[in-house]
Amino acid sequence: MIEARGLSKSYRHAGQAVPVLHGLDLDVARGEFIAVTGASGSGKSTLLHILGALDRPGAGSYRFDGREMSALDDEERSRVRASRIGFVFQNFHLLPQLTVLDNVMLPFQYAPSPVADALDRATAALARVGLGHRLGHRPAQLSGGEMQRTAIARAMAVGPQLLLADEPTGNLDSATGAAILDTLVQMNAAGTTLVLVTHDRDVAARAHRRVALRDGRFDA
Repeated sequence: MIEARGLSKSYRHAGQAVPVLHGLDLDVARGEFIAVTGASGSGKSTLLHILGALDRPGAGSYRFDGREMSALDDEERSRVRASRIGFVFQNFHLLPQLTVLDNVMLPFQYAPSPVADALDRATAALARVGLGHRLGHRPAQLSGGEMQRTAIARAMAVGPQLLLADEPTGNLDSATGAAILDTLVQMNAAGTTLVLVTHDRDVAARAHRRVALRDGRFDA
């Protein structure tokens, strides 16, 4: 599903180019669960943003399911994200003014074509993560674990082929984090390819494969 060759990325800071990724090669098979580990600043989130078509590499090739993503314009990349890629972030990224249900339905606004059963799919996803009774609540009325389950339901509702999770248990207590990880593992077992960034060795141990980033390079 994922074939990356020579991925490099730099950012501008104070007029200088600051390298973040250095010529990374990475293959991820369909249905695989890999954990990307490494210290803060090692390039983990930058890599995830490129894999999710949120950012473009400065150099190198990234093919998602056979398509060269750098060859797509912004509108085409948005369509890929909306229909095939789900995201779960450490800080949830929920819109505070929207209800739980409306937050989960948000990705359907960016789908390539209207999804007639969007309401049913969002409601079913929330029920699957145990939040069927919270549809009308807003994020401020939820616990941290409930906010993260809302974020997972949002990713789940569109039926993504690839799920990218950036420290999804980082802001949660150990019991809640374990429950969130169980949900992600269940999605992977049902066929969703999962790439998860984590500092937690216990979380990484659940993956089929682990890759470690150090200063923008994979450890040998």
